[in-house]
Amino acid sequence: MKIALFPGSFDPITIAHVDILKRALPLFDKVIVGIGLNSAKQGFLSAAQRQNIVNAVFDEYKQVDIQLYEGLTVDFCRKIGAQFMIRGVRSVGDFEYEKAIAQINQTLMPEMETIILLSKPEYSAISSTIVRDILRYGGNVSAFLPAQALPFL
Repeated sequence: MKIALFPGSFDPITIAHVDILKRALPLFDKVIVGIGLNSAKQGFLSAAQRQNIVNAVFDEYKQVDIQLYEGLTVDFCRKIGAQFMIRGVRSVGDFEYEKAIAQINQTLMPEMETIILLSKPEYSAISSTIVRDILRYGGNVSAFLPAQALPFL
């Protein structure tokens, strides 16, 4: 069984994240969306809110599972039996960062491969950071988030 992890903070999940995951689904038998929790960072949305949103977005996709995790992502991969990690990139800067992380992860867990999917051009400007800023100031984020997320905000 081919199991992949799609890790991220998903604070909040955007339409760009959803697009990457939907495009990755045909490649794997099971995809676990790993909502990473970092105790050193204060999230905008609580862990429970993020998990509820991602559950609502992927409720109809039986091969998708949503889990919270802390610690090293490669340790979580081992725990869930994931042989692949899905990452999305929007720009050259994203690629350089993801390349470095993938190479370090390859050293820490040689049996795991990182699969990098390029963002569609129409989603390349969308980031959780920008969406959080819009939310903080009461702006309309409906163009950037999946419709299922809006009732949770």
